[in-house]
Order: sequence, then structure tokens, then C-alpha cells
Amino acid sequence: MLQAQNLTKHYNDVVALDGLNLTVMGGEIFCLLGGNGAGKTTTINLFLNFIAPSDGKALVDNIDVVKSPVEAKRRIAYIPETVMLYGSLSGLENISYFTTLALGARPADDELLELLVQAGLAKEAAFKRVSGYSKGMRQKVGIAIAMAKNTKALLLDEPTSGLDPQAANEFARLLEQLKNRNVAILMTTHDLFLAKQTGTRVGIMQRGKLMSILSTDAVGSADLERIYLDISGSRWAA
Repeated sequence: MLQAQNLTKHYNDVVALDGLNLTVMGGEIFCLLGGNGAGKTTTINLFLNFIAPSDGKALVDNIDVVKSPVEAKRRIAYIPETVMLYGSLSGLENISYFTTLALGARPADDELLELLVQAGLAKEAAFKRVSGYSKGMRQKVGIAIAMAKNTKALLLDEPTSGLDPQAANEFARLLEQLKNRNVAILMTTHDLFLAKQTGTRVGIMQRGKLMSILSTDAVGSADLERIYLDISGSRWAA
């Protein structure tokens, strides 16, 4: 579970995030929509404890990320726009390295290979250097690492940016797998179609504020686009 309690971030006179209150339960995919500067990435960075809040709390599995950063990080996985892996190592070597760091013990290679395959990476690709991987293949290794870590929560910042439609669709199916594992997923995206296709709820942000929360079951694609444009348009920019 992820919780933001009056989560606020100021940079001098600039309010990057303004009193965010949000709960993302296990088995839920919450998509944050909004333009550049809306506060989406700031929210992710606060949950990761990359930056300190000006006020409020970010909780991961009921653990305050500021007071207990190590315990919080053990329960969370993060997939940025570009997954950073060691290019000179294979996909299997990368997942072995990162899960050993996270778990304090080295899992068996056959178990990790199976997770890579479950994440959609071709078995033969797992033994090749990551320097030759596409962005989509790197994302699959990231998902496999999250599964190996048995993460409670997953944070994603524009994970499908730059992916072709097929790769983005494959990525959406992988998120569904993690949702079925009862992982709480918080994802920022500019892609309204992905949010509607993948998310259980959608939040629309503008100037650091969460302006609206919608259930994807209760709103159609056209209505979601209209509401998003209304909030992000000129009448909110004044």
C-alpha cells in the first residue's frame, strides 16, 4: 500500500506538490496524469525519498519513507522512463545482482530465468549483454526484478515513453500480472489510452494539486480525454 498524507513540496516560493492525499491499495494501478510541472514526478520522488517533503508524509506499507528509508526501500521497486542496467552484464546477471542486493541472498539462476521469461524476455536474450537490449527489453528486466524482490509497491515514471505500440501493450500486460500479485502500483504517464487500458483509477494533476480522481470502469475514453483537457486547459492555467 502507498499513502500520501498531506504530502507537500516547496522549492522556495514554488509549490511543486500541494497537500496531496492519496491511497493506492494492493492490487490497484493508479495512473497520475498531467502536463509537465503538474507534480507527477515530484510525487514519485517523494515516495522514493529522493527528495524530502516540506510537509506531510509518504508511507510505503505503513512505513514512513523519511523515518525508515531502508525498510521502505525493501518494500518498493522503481521503474523510471529508462531502466538503468549494467550494459556489460547479461539480463540474467543484472537480475541476479540487483535481487541479491535487495534480498541479501543470491537466488538460484533457474528461478531468476523463469521470472525473466514470465516478464516476456526471450530465454536466449537473458544470456546476452544488456547493451544490445531495446528499451522494451530493459523494461521487462525491471519488471522481473520487481517480481524477484516480491515488492509490495511499484512506482513507475513514464515507463512507456518511446515504446512502440506493441511493446507498450506488452508492458501493460506485465503490469496486470503485478496487479494480480497484489502489488500497489503508482504510475505517471502522459498516455491517456494506457491509463484507461491499464489503470483501475486515474488522478489528474495540475500545478501540484490532485484535481480529480476517476474510476476507469466509470468513465469512457472520450470522457476521460475531455475531463483531462478541461483540467489541463486554459481555464485552469489562470
